[in-house]
Amino acid sequence: MSRVLVIGDIHGALKALKQILEKAKITREDTLIFLGDYIDGWSDSANLVSFLIQLKTTHNCIFIRGNHDELAYTWLTQKTYNPKWIQHGGQATMDSYAKLSEEDITIHLKFYENLINYYIDDHNRLFLHAGFTNLHGPHQEYFSKLFYWDRTLWETALAIDPNLKKTDLNYPKRLLLFDEIYIGHTPVTRINQTKPVNATCIWNIDTGAAFKGPLTIMDITTKEFWQSDPVYELYPDEKGRN
Repeated sequence: MSRVLVIGDIHGALKALKQILEKAKITREDTLIFLGDYIDGWSDSANLVSFLIQLKTTHNCIFIRGNHDELAYTWLTQKTYNPKWIQHGGQATMDSYAKLSEEDITIHLKFYENLINYYIDDHNRLFLHAGFTNLHGPHQEYFSKLFYWDRTLWETALAIDPNLKKTDLNYPKRLLLFDEIYIGHTPVTRINQTKPVNATCIWNIDTGAAFKGPLTIMDITTKEFWQSDPVYELYPDEKGRN
């Protein structure tokens, strides 16, 4: 049977991605939904994008835009960058792209341009990198950058009293719009977790691969998941975003 598998923030960890794709035994019938932040952190950033471009030729892949992807695209196209980007993994991306040909970089630019801000499937499940703020849903969001920068959606879900009923007037309207929401962006290692965390209708799949956590892929139907080794162990001579 075909599966829908969601993958958390990779941050250039190609070795970890190959591990989890093998552990999950992906097939060409599976749909792979990537939640963004493909680069910035580990040295395989550019190689990872090349791998994903090739993967899409053989598998059904959906690529969501992450904030780090947007930052890298800005640098690639405008040759300008936010100094904080360098400190948060951007240097590894710059170094990795220095090894690519202009032809390869042009192909990568198309990859970044074709990223989508969010995806809603036929079962009313939303996939996006970070969050949204409009009470009517992402299709009415005023500021598109919030799709890959917002943290309030996740913070709200974590703060909800489990005893609060959805029918309560105080229940956050954003959390009533979808049956399930899948995000990355805010590593669950911030709350001392290294496995996917479920809060209200939200599943956070960012298990800290950019830092000292593993990379995760999860079957959204069964909630079974597979993880790589802690990524820093796969790149022992690098700092990642630590």
